[in-house]
Amino acid sequence: MNTQPSYIGVDVAKHELVAAVFGQAGVTRCVNAPAAVDAWLATLPEAVHLGVESTGDYHRLLAQHAHARRITVYVLNPHEVRHYAKAVGRRAKTDQVDAAVLARYWAQEHVGLHPWQPPTPAQDRLTPLLKRRAKVVMAKGLLRASLAGLDSLPVERDATLNPLDALLAAMDRELPRAVSALPQGTTRWARLRSIPDIGPLSGAALTELFSRVSFPRSDAVIAYLGLDSRPCDSGQRHGRRRLSKRGPAESRRLLYNAAMSAAKTAAWKPFYGRQRPKGLPTTAALVVLARKLLRVAYALHKHETRFDSTSIAA
Repeated sequence: MNTQPSYIGVDVAKHELVAAVFGQAGVTRCVNAPAAVDAWLATLPEAVHLGVESTGDYHRLLAQHAHARRITVYVLNPHEVRHYAKAVGRRAKTDQVDAAVLARYWAQEHVGLHPWQPPTPAQDRLTPLLKRRAKVVMAKGLLRASLAGLDSLPVERDATLNPLDALLAAMDRELPRAVSALPQGTTRWARLRSIPDIGPLSGAALTELFSRVSFPRSDAVIAYLGLDSRPCDSGQRHGRRRLSKRGPAESRRLLYNAAMSAAKTAAWKPFYGRQRPKGLPTTAALVVLARKLLRVAYALHKHETRFDSTSIAA
């Protein structure tokens, strides 16, 4: 019996899955529906690993059913895979090409990747709530900016925007209940909110993150959220450092907003004030403060303690 693992890349769409096996020609097509997915998974050999393209919610059906069959699943970042395709000279972009590139990327670069784990019911309640709220905030901002000059129809304009405000208020009321469903969620949420200017929303996002991912150190959290500095050096040239901006953009936005507010508080104003004399612009100084807030949040989570302003002052 062949026990060598087979690396399969799966390009995911709303209605169809296209799978390619690394080292083999051709692809297999499958309807993205429960019965069809189960029938296809039943045909796979025992030693198989799936590299599935992350596409919002469309990949979840395959990932969940494959995990239930004890098949190792890795959810791959489509942007990284697309850059990989360009690096290996793939000029075209079709479902068949994407599936083959996914299989090649998965087979060649799987070392260091982490297998996908299904979320718990509590995580599956809080995580989508935070994501949907971010989308509503974005849509509201776009609409408000677009309708700002529509003074001839003020009633209709308000009738368009007010339901979004009501929806956001309802989501905010649901937030404590979703957090409390996590193991020790309410306690962790309160612990993180003890940090000055970590509010209910940013505290909930951090609670969700720490309950879902186990980080070995604070640097890993910073890198996960894309707040790490990306060097750009070559020879004698030292380029400008920029944020990697990897990971969830909404969590970065919440932490940056928290830093903007924290920079004015008694607890954090001295720390922020020490960054500007270093020659940092306002944005960079706020990013440094956001990283500090994240390190403190990780320490409170790890040691199960509350914020102590005297330790920050020291």
